[in-house]
Amino acid sequence: MEVLVLILDFIGQQILNVPAYLVGIITAIGLIALRKTVGQVIGGGLKAALGFLILGAGAGVVVGSLEPLGELILGVTGAQGVIPTNEVITAFAAAEFGATSAYVLALGFVVMLLFARFTPLKYVFLTGHHMVFMSVMIVVVLSVGFPDSQWLVVLIGALLLGVVMVAIPAFAQPWMNRITGDNKVAIGHFGTLGYVAAGAAGQAFGRRSKSTEDMKFPQGLSFLRDSMVATTVSMVLIYMVFVVWGMISLGEEAYAILGAADGSDFIMQGFMQALMFGVGVAVILYGVRVVLGELIPAFEGIAAKVVPGAKPALDIPIVFPYASNAVLVGFLSSFVGGLLGLAVLALVNPWLGLALILPGMVPHFFTGGGAGVFGNATGGRRGAVIGGFVNGLLITFLPAGLMTVMGELGFANSTFGDADFGWFGILLGTSLLGNEVLGVILVLLVGAVLVTGAILFQKRVTDRGWLPAANRQAWLDAEAEQAREAAKAQREARKAARAAKQTASE
Repeated sequence: MEVLVLILDFIGQQILNVPAYLVGIITAIGLIALRKTVGQVIGGGLKAALGFLILGAGAGVVVGSLEPLGELILGVTGAQGVIPTNEVITAFAAAEFGATSAYVLALGFVVMLLFARFTPLKYVFLTGHHMVFMSVMIVVVLSVGFPDSQWLVVLIGALLLGVVMVAIPAFAQPWMNRITGDNKVAIGHFGTLGYVAAGAAGQAFGRRSKSTEDMKFPQGLSFLRDSMVATTVSMVLIYMVFVVWGMISLGEEAYAILGAADGSDFIMQGFMQALMFGVGVAVILYGVRVVLGELIPAFEGIAAKVVPGAKPALDIPIVFPYASNAVLVGFLSSFVGGLLGLAVLALVNPWLGLALILPGMVPHFFTGGGAGVFGNATGGRRGAVIGGFVNGLLITFLPAGLMTVMGELGFANSTFGDADFGWFGILLGTSLLGNEVLGVILVLLVGAVLVTGAILFQKRVTDRGWLPAANRQAWLDAEAEQAREAAKAQREARKAARAAKQTASE
């Protein structure tokens, strides 16, 4: 009996308690369910575990870059500066909450499949890294409310994760149908509040605005499509701003923060730290891709067998090809919104004590670009600009509020960067301010309201064929018809002119 206890303790503490091992085991189980060969199962499980370890290694590089920046920002402003990066905060949290979030991830996927199978919400969320991010965020917030009840965190967390993975795509589906022109794919990305807000803003302010795809965008900014380059450029700019600010306000006292000997060394140390941040994020992203390359096929195969006919909910870049100019317009507008939001946070910081959310290129590029596409679909160029700007404000203010409910992890120099993490995390955290029993009731009520609202929206709005910006679409169709008639008239006029010229020459 003692041997059995020792074996179970070893499995629980040394294997299942290590997130990398657990992710590998979950992947292997999924591959076994798909009847893969022994070699494929072993290889897939090992690659998933290695990817998780690579993610952790990249997080170490990022931490080394962010710590001196945090000290520098604190020194010159007296306020905590935070870079919202989902991969980074997930890597931070994995050290303490990795095993619990892995259980939530696995069970939450099952809950999602059950909702998709037995409710009108036929969405299968397949954006694996956002599943991971949301599972970690939910676990972190619930652990603040239930610090001594990890089993409760796992059960409630899995239920909530399953709910958000079917409910959030449902609310965005009419806008997705407008973008794609059909009802075959959904959006599976937790920046959906920003996308829907962008679509609504476009509908409100861009009824007679032409599409961004009718204009030529400067090719000189095309390098920002590379997220690694965009991230590094962002961090170089941020570091240089605070390096110069530090030299002005702190003088030689600032040199010690970066271990510099003099002013020129201080500048170059800041530049190097910014580059190392880009390196760390690139390593983290590679680790995520390695994990997902094995994890997602296993999940997809299982989902196809359990929920036939379900609609896949995919990552935000799925909409980028529909309006590539809108992606860059939305990104730049979102970044401007982030800068304005940062200024507002700096003004209210003395009274509210909120962290300064620095605009990071990764969240602004992906969510801002997506918001630009949604805004363009309903409001053209004006919709892309205003929609991106609204998204920038949301992903500045919401992460600041989210940090207040994340416990000790809220003091880290990063947080979740997309809108849905913010509003959902704040809602859960606020529900847990009372005693444990009341907290359980309130968070379950949040989940119930969300899934009920999504079902009603699906049945009464999406299934009835409602599409946003119908009046604008009619105007665009009329404009297109006029353009075709004008082009036809020009062709006929040129043809008549050539005929007349030929007749005259004869």
